[in-house]
Amino acid sequence: MSQFLMKPRIDFAFKEIMANENVRTGFLSAVLKIKPEDIKETQILNTFLRKEYEEDKQGILDVRILMNNDTEIDTEIQLSELKVWADRSLFYISKMYTEQIHEGQKYDIFKKCVSISILDFKLFKDTKDYYSCFHIREDKRNTILTDKMEFHVLELPKLPKELKENSDDLLLWAKFINSEQKEEFEMLAEKNQYIDSAYKQLQVISQDKQKRLEYEAREKAIRDHNQMMFEATENGIEIGEMQKSIAITKKLINFGMSFDNISQITGLKIKDIEKIRAENQLPT
Repeated sequence: MSQFLMKPRIDFAFKEIMANENVRTGFLSAVLKIKPEDIKETQILNTFLRKEYEEDKQGILDVRILMNNDTEIDTEIQLSELKVWADRSLFYISKMYTEQIHEGQKYDIFKKCVSISILDFKLFKDTKDYYSCFHIREDKRNTILTDKMEFHVLELPKLPKELKENSDDLLLWAKFINSEQKEEFEMLAEKNQYIDSAYKQLQVISQDKQKRLEYEAREKAIRDHNQMMFEATENGIEIGEMQKSIAITKKLINFGMSFDNISQITGLKIKDIEKIRAENQLPT
């Protein structure tokens, strides 16, 4: 029987892997293009399930890291397509930036804020490059207005199938995050000492019974959410309308209305109504 291994692209697993400081150093070195020895210290700040709206059951689990006490980095993994991802990233990095200052403080206290987005969909249709980096620049001279904000985007579907001999560390990390098989993990671990640490961490958490239960629950929540969104769009229902339908469904269940009637009102399938009831532990 093959050994169970979590998928690093499931955000719960990624968060647990990043609990290892050596792993954080290697990952950030690869993404930010800085030497590992220049990363003196990394500290995990609060990680939480960020919800886009009150009824959101899936949410997005981000990993926020303080590096060298002067840079805050927020890493998120998104598995289903979200067309407003760029606007969303700008909103949250702006929030991360402004939260640093309080009344009476000077502007020179601001730490650099970095957004790292790991996406399992193609965000930029105009390029085949899997990696993009954005700064705030002047249009003609390309002069950077400020280096206090920086955006990194990795698009997993654009990764090459085969690695070349001279593949850089960022590509190795992206392939690791997107891997599922033991053979893939072992091959990548042999090429990079920090990925080797990540693979060892992955093996440890994968054999932890409690963490495995949490991982499987998280994976199921993501899968159910994506399936519900897919069915909604297939039926011509906008995402916003689906969110409203979920909120209404919860209220109608609490009122004791039958699933048949709820289905007629909201347009949701009975199996989806039951799923909403079970996930929210509502009365039968």
